[in-house]
Amino acid sequence: MRLGVLDVGSNTVHLLVVDAHHGAHPWPAHSEKAVIRLAEQIGRDGELTVAGADALVEAVNEAKMAAARLTADDLLAFATSAVRDATNAPEVLTRVRTETGVRLQVLSGADEARMTFLAVRRWFGWSAGRLLVLDIGGGSLELAAGIDEEPEFAHSLPLGAGRLTREWLDVGPDSHHTPSSAAVTKLEAYVEEMLDTVVDDTVEVGWDQVAATSKTFRSLARLAGAAPSSDGLWAPRSLSQTGLRQVIGFIRHIPPSKLSELEGVSARRAHQLLAGAIVAEAAMRRLGVENLDICPWALREGVILRRLDLLEPAQGPRQPV
Repeated sequence: MRLGVLDVGSNTVHLLVVDAHHGAHPWPAHSEKAVIRLAEQIGRDGELTVAGADALVEAVNEAKMAAARLTADDLLAFATSAVRDATNAPEVLTRVRTETGVRLQVLSGADEARMTFLAVRRWFGWSAGRLLVLDIGGGSLELAAGIDEEPEFAHSLPLGAGRLTREWLDVGPDSHHTPSSAAVTKLEAYVEEMLDTVVDDTVEVGWDQVAATSKTFRSLARLAGAAPSSDGLWAPRSLSQTGLRQVIGFIRHIPPSKLSELEGVSARRAHQLLAGAIVAEAAMRRLGVENLDICPWALREGVILRRLDLLEPAQGPRQPV
């Protein structure tokens, strides 16, 4: 079966087309992104602007046509925090459906955490034991933990790297200056305050292994010395508290326009990296996580795996003839 997955996130609209069937590794056949920075198109009134909605409709329509050209059997389309937070989300979703024929499913933060947890569980397998998963997106931080494929604890906080950069740090993709010390201090205090609401519940669930997903964690791990992407999907990658603090120590003093020149840092997300690093460090420290493993699978793969489980349930033992 060939499945298309359309992920409408805070920064990009990402189409991933995979060849997959129940019980098998989903193999990517095609990937493309449209950078529309949807979260930045939400006005002071909380509504997604007309320009933002226009860009979304265009990106979704192009992705739909690409999936059709690639003969995808189904297109799984979902939106996360940017659309979820827009006060006019129902109107925007109706427009997308009317003009493109694509029905976007808006995932809750908890659903994001659960789907991502499923993907990470499948990647590391049962040998990981109790698993804790952290995921820093553009708009939110997801945490999930448990022993099974369905986590015992799944929570979302508004601590996405893009959101915090817009709301607390005065920098953009082309900025030649770094955030002020006062702005960073205020952001750190806010992150600590938000983590207060979930730390105790997360620790109570417990874990044997900690894993992280997302571009933010991958970039931080690369800057801390993890294997480059050229080493392949299966190269083990990890991030330690010590390494992360060292990374924060030097990116704190590098403006986004220069930070984007470092290997592993994308130009369109460089200005968000410091905010993401502050969240990552605070979460690891507050949860007592000294080291975590980087998982290449995340929300999109979780959506694929869940759909395959529903469409093609595993067969039971064969009956004797």
